Amino acid sequence: MKSVVLAAFLLCLPLFSHAAPRDGAVREIEAVVEAFRTSIIEKDKPRFVALFLHDAVTWQSVDSDAFLQRRRARNPQARKVEVDPKHGMRSFIDGIVSDEARTEETFRNVKIDTDGDIAAVQFDYAFLENGRETNHGREAWQLVNTGEGWKIVAVIWSMNRRGESK
Repeated sequence: MKSVVLAAFLLCLPLFSHAAPRDGAVREIEAVVEAFRTSIIEKDKPRFVALFLHDAVTWQSVDSDAFLQRRRARNPQARKVEVDPKHGMRSFIDGIVSDEARTEETFRNVKIDTDGDIAAVQFDYAFLENGRETNHGREAWQLVNTGEGWKIVAVIWSMNRRGESK
């Protein structure tokens, strides 16, 4: 019986050896999520920009059907997904920094999947201005481990206006 227990323990050792580096990566990625959140609140553009691998990261929203319908009432040509190369992470943080409103993005149900080199982060978000929700939805990031820290390479999110749900 002892030999069966010992054999089972020895077979599980590789599983335990992978847990520590993954747990460390998860903690590091959680720190990126927190830095993103606090840099918005503090209007800290240098800290925000430093979270990204480069200026040309994917930065893309998709409107909910209800929001698209409201937009089409004003502009029949509106699309569910608008591609605007002028709208990116820098224009996002520039708008926050230049606005006197208190801005915050909240995160719920954060899920992190990583192998230590790449990571996917998904969560429910709400974007607030002066404590009032302006939009909410689901957000997803892709990150890479540069060897000198985790950097965001893509941000996509669904856009629902206050009072709308999917």
